[in-house]
Amino acid sequence: MNKNKTMPAAAHTENSTDTALLDVKDLKTYFLTDAGIVKAVDGVSFTLHEGETLGLVGESGSGKSVTNLSIMRLIPSPPGKIVGGEIVFEGQDILKLPEKELRKIRGNKVSMIFQDPMTSLNPFLKISTQMVETIMLHNKDVSKKEALERSIEMLKLVGIPSAEKRIFSYPHQFSGGMRQRVMIAMALSCNAKVLIADEPTTALDVTIQAQILELIKDLSVKLKTAVIIITHDLGVVAGMCDKVCVMYAGRIVEKADTDDLYASPSHPYTEGLIMSVPRMDVAHKNDRLFSIEGQPPNVIDLPPCCPFHPRCHKDMEVCRHAYPPTVGVGSGHEVSCWLYVDEAQRNLALEKALADEQHAAADAVQTNARKEAAK
Repeated sequence: MNKNKTMPAAAHTENSTDTALLDVKDLKTYFLTDAGIVKAVDGVSFTLHEGETLGLVGESGSGKSVTNLSIMRLIPSPPGKIVGGEIVFEGQDILKLPEKELRKIRGNKVSMIFQDPMTSLNPFLKISTQMVETIMLHNKDVSKKEALERSIEMLKLVGIPSAEKRIFSYPHQFSGGMRQRVMIAMALSCNAKVLIADEPTTALDVTIQAQILELIKDLSVKLKTAVIIITHDLGVVAGMCDKVCVMYAGRIVEKADTDDLYASPSHPYTEGLIMSVPRMDVAHKNDRLFSIEGQPPNVIDLPPCCPFHPRCHKDMEVCRHAYPPTVGVGSGHEVSCWLYVDEAQRNLALEKALADEQHAAADAVQTNARKEAAK
């Protein structure tokens, strides 16, 4: 593939002929702080189809969790606010729904598993009370007995032994792995069509992590549930996901099918993430693993350039002055990087960015002069 050749960005992957179950378009979620505007999510777009598993990957602070909290409309306001975009679920824009209608979707058709189940489960209530309440809240015609039977059925489905007895236990009477299984059972108890898993294995040991991930994968196939996995672990992505979106500084810098992304990562940030993971099939001898230098940027009032350029070993002059467009580099493979834009377009973008910077500087000088004259 010639890196300097721009291709039209593909709209969808192999499911492009199907209507997306979830379609996120140009989502922007900002936080208004005393220090400035934090653009936690700034123009994120992706689609999710029935039974598909999508991975959102990136360092801490890249905007992964805020993206999915926005989908659930759980952004604390103030200081947070969804300032733009669309979140279309089954043909309805979630952002335009009144709270009453949103409750029919949130926790019912779209559910979420959080990082630490102990902070999500009420320590003062038995598991039975919490699960039955969830089912009855979203299914008004279900009796308490039927809700309890459904709860026990779901606990059995996620592999909790003696479910008929354990359902009457309190959260602290379960291990960390079992509590996470309870959370998965609760999330799927209303036949959710989309399951959002926000780093569901962070607080678990390695053996239990594998069991939980395998459970989510099996349930996704069995129940045809679409899954969004939020993680910084590329090993999880490789074994779980059909598609991957790599996030950096509130934006998606690369998206592709999982196999394609690992076979030919295009963005320097994606390359760095993959190269920094130990591999069993490669003899490293005494070589040190690759490390991405520097720290993620402060997303308060980011300049209109590529935010990764201070850490990038392939950066060019244009990277320091203009944000790159999203271009296609293969079927369903998109990347936001100037490496994949031809030289003529790069030069034009650089000239425009430099001219804009000069105009902005001149305006600032005039504004300061007026302020001084007014004193």
